[in-house]
Amino acid sequence: MLPLLALAASTAAPAKDVFINTPRTTLMLSVNEGETPRIHYYGTRLRPGQAREVYDAMSINYDAYPAFGRDSFDETALSVTHADGNMSTELAVTGMRTEGDVTIISMKDKKYDFFVDLCYKAGAASDVIETWSVLRNGEKKAVRLEQYASGVVAVRQEGAWLTHFHGNWGQEAQMTEEPLTPGLKTIVSHDGVRTAMGERAEVMLSLDGRPAENSGRVIGAALCWTGNYKLRIDTRGKHCHTLVAGIDDLHTAYTLRPGETFTTPELAMTYSTEGKGGVSRAFHRWGRAGKLHNGRALREILLNSWEGVYMNVNQPVCEQLMDGLKELGGELFVVDDGWFGRKYRRTYDDKALGDWVTDTEKLPDGIPALVRAAEARGLKFGIWIEPEMVNTTSELYEQHPDWVVAHPTRELSKGRGGTQLVLDMSNPKVQDFVVGIVDGLVRENPTLHYIKWDCNMSMQNFGSSYLTADRQSHLFVDYHLGLRKALERIRAAHPSLVIQLCASGGGRVNWGFMPYFDEFWVSDNTDAQQRLFIQWGTSHFFPPMAMAQHVSASPNHQTGRVIPLKFRFDVAMTGRLGMEMKPSDLSDDERSYAKRAMAFYKEIRPVVQLGDQYRLVSPYDGNGFCSEMFVSEDKSEAVFFCYKFQNYVGLDAPRWHMAGLDPDASYRLEEFGSTERQHFFEGKSFAGSFLMETGIDAPLSGQFASRVIRLRRQ
Repeated sequence: MLPLLALAASTAAPAKDVFINTPRTTLMLSVNEGETPRIHYYGTRLRPGQAREVYDAMSINYDAYPAFGRDSFDETALSVTHADGNMSTELAVTGMRTEGDVTIISMKDKKYDFFVDLCYKAGAASDVIETWSVLRNGEKKAVRLEQYASGVVAVRQEGAWLTHFHGNWGQEAQMTEEPLTPGLKTIVSHDGVRTAMGERAEVMLSLDGRPAENSGRVIGAALCWTGNYKLRIDTRGKHCHTLVAGIDDLHTAYTLRPGETFTTPELAMTYSTEGKGGVSRAFHRWGRAGKLHNGRALREILLNSWEGVYMNVNQPVCEQLMDGLKELGGELFVVDDGWFGRKYRRTYDDKALGDWVTDTEKLPDGIPALVRAAEARGLKFGIWIEPEMVNTTSELYEQHPDWVVAHPTRELSKGRGGTQLVLDMSNPKVQDFVVGIVDGLVRENPTLHYIKWDCNMSMQNFGSSYLTADRQSHLFVDYHLGLRKALERIRAAHPSLVIQLCASGGGRVNWGFMPYFDEFWVSDNTDAQQRLFIQWGTSHFFPPMAMAQHVSASPNHQTGRVIPLKFRFDVAMTGRLGMEMKPSDLSDDERSYAKRAMAFYKEIRPVVQLGDQYRLVSPYDGNGFCSEMFVSEDKSEAVFFCYKFQNYVGLDAPRWHMAGLDPDASYRLEEFGSTERQHFFEGKSFAGSFLMETGIDAPLSGQFASRVIRLRRQ
């Protein structure tokens, strides 16, 4: 049964049928001049002649962009206050056009010169459709946008379930799955800066009851916005569900002067009959096809200095870390926080943010000496910055106190270290400053390969010295529009620079950032057991190649948990592999294993980073096990991972069933780095259908046991 994406019966008026097609899906609308556009269907791709079937099924007639003020009993996407005080808007279609792979439906208010273009983008490279709106004030006086959502998804299906993600520092992307019941479900962020630290702006709607990984009809939706957002899921009765997603409307009224336009962020959506995993794979392909910066390039194995030495960086210490990384077979060294500050030295987290000059007491010959040391060892070099932030104990704050986000009449609320504040990215001078930080580092170090871009504070103060008094409510929006302008300039000047997105861990994981970043730090929590849960949730919408996953010390610095090195590597190898420790702390046996693990990862890296991910046994199932696998696009190679992270007598491993293989092909199985006794499958070949339907027996003993099995088509 196909999902029916409208909530009321149609009137009999003839309509122009519009098909927004991806290779495997269709979003069908009707567009009539003088009326509002209507959503009729979203599901498996239709043939043009099937439009009649949709109408005959009476599954039609939901407003594609509902505006407040006329028959506005449901959740609305648009609310406008006109210059004369009228708060109602009635939109009617005035035309439609296509520009490349974008379909644009033009509308106008029936009485006012207020215009809306409703846009849908569907390319041939993925099954993700993007929708957004362009709002233009053609009136003679200013209008105020009260509510300006990006798009609407509507579902008519009894028994639908919601999957959403939430968390906090060190426990990001925790997954909750629940049935949709009557009422309004709201997922919202008011953070201002790190808007993925708590809730996440991505949801899945499972249409066949309790969500399943690789079966069932599922719609996935992700709001591509770096700032505050609101996702509203309105459920009426048992089967009518409407998702309205966009910029949060709390304290964000936005004024458009005559002639001005505002473009909302994209709402990306996909439909799959292959369960949640099908939605994930669609978003992963979409990212690799262009939404993620440099999405087709393999990511290097790196060592980041943070958990190894924290802020105690200096030339000898960094060179020791480089030596250890080179010995293990790593490719990129990144010096983290602590390298900068002159008048105020960055020896603790309470000073020097904003003063991006080298601390010459720690690094007498500057960053260029570190770059030379890395390159002499055959390594690439990267560096940490936090360009949107400032400490009150800094030269920058002494020179430009008006650059921070705050109202001048209010006492400052300070963040990390008791001195941290947020710079006002709505201010073009601040944007120039941020761009200049990156330009300066690259100018001084032309071979700089990598930047870790951090963000460790929420918008604890509100107010802008740059914005005028009548536009203070623009701050939550203009901050991010200004940040985007800066990032666009940086990317135009430095397209090959690899930039990691970090925000106290995974506090900014959102598709709105991904066009400017190559990867993101999944979490500051590097404990391998908790990472199974964090990485599982994150992978629902974000590709493994963008997920920075590091092997850290044992006992772990966040939890104190003692976990074997093999387990730590096996968990980290399911994304972009890295290290977050001193290699010199490893024993001889551990160093030997780490060398082999890095060499093995280089062999499987194309499959893990560019292949299709299949989540199999969820850590959320509560049985102490987890498994997943990665399959190359041509299905010639695959890598299977399984883990046991609990232990008690009688806890037997499940029979492992694989997915995504060519059922008619034969695959040879080889296990890497096993500490378990070998079993029947080692070096043997099995049909893809057998591995998926019957599976294999691969016991795991002890609390932190894991296996990695490589499959190659014969």
